[in-house]
Amino acid sequence: MIVCVCRRVSDREIARHAHAGLSFDEIQFELGIAMQCGRCENCARDVVARCSSAHSVAAIHNEAQTVQLANNILESKAWSSSQHLSAA
Repeated sequence: MIVCVCRRVSDREIARHAHAGLSFDEIQFELGIAMQCGRCENCARDVVARCSSAHSVAAIHNEAQTVQLANNILESKAWSSSQHLSAA
């Protein structure tokens, strides 16, 4: 769907930039959205907010999985035996 008619920018293009970690201001500068008539600003901000929050939740989930995996490795018997071998 076209969000910014003045610049012909779609919600997918805005979402792609938001998923890459850009803020609304950075996307606005990059794509020129909400810089002419301004009617698209609310919709564009909504797209950025939805994509940014989804990106943040995924990053937090991935980080939690990494920490859990590291804890499992540290607690495993395989880790302990390899530590003893390197210490000897």
